[in-house]
Amino acid sequence: GIDALTQLIEPYVCLRANPMTDGLCIEGIGRVARSLRRAFENGAADSAAREDMSLAALFGGLALANAGLGAVHGFAAPIGGMFSGIAHGAVCAALLPHVMRVNLRALRQRIPDGKALRRYDHVARILTGNGRATADDGVAWVKDLCTDLRIRSLGAQGVGVADAPVLIQNAARASSMKPNPVELSAEELSEILLAAIEG
Repeated sequence: GIDALTQLIEPYVCLRANPMTDGLCIEGIGRVARSLRRAFENGAADSAAREDMSLAALFGGLALANAGLGAVHGFAAPIGGMFSGIAHGAVCAALLPHVMRVNLRALRQRIPDGKALRRYDHVARILTGNGRATADDGVAWVKDLCTDLRIRSLGAQGVGVADAPVLIQNAARASSMKPNPVELSAEELSEILLAAIEG
């Protein structure tokens, strides 16, 4: 479910976002916001929540194919390559709030007038249902979601600090990293990965 959310947020804020994918992402994020917790808690009985999540996953797939992704998936590919026993969705979930936080800081420092910051604010308003929410509120909402869904850190899933150098190197070259809304330094990539390992 959080992978579906990631595949909606990343295309919406990425460098290749476009009007077609924007509509898919906005609609999908709203469906995840209202239904992921419900599907997790009572998916067998809540068919409306499962339908929302199914459509959100479809919209995310269409969006990523036509706009691209970002740093979450930039890391997910090399992690999946080194650790075949870790579920892709669990990797994305462990990374998402940390990528959002570091992206926001980098955008504020280097591209303060860019559209990606406004888009992160919009994501936050959709997720929280609060028309005055900021991007930081969106990060907090995602962190709370990960707690509610009992997402484990990458460290708890077998990724160690010793694995970080090669993962950072491979992530920096990953095709999914290229449309990230801001180019992240090696230090920023390290910060994201270590935070996801520690949880």
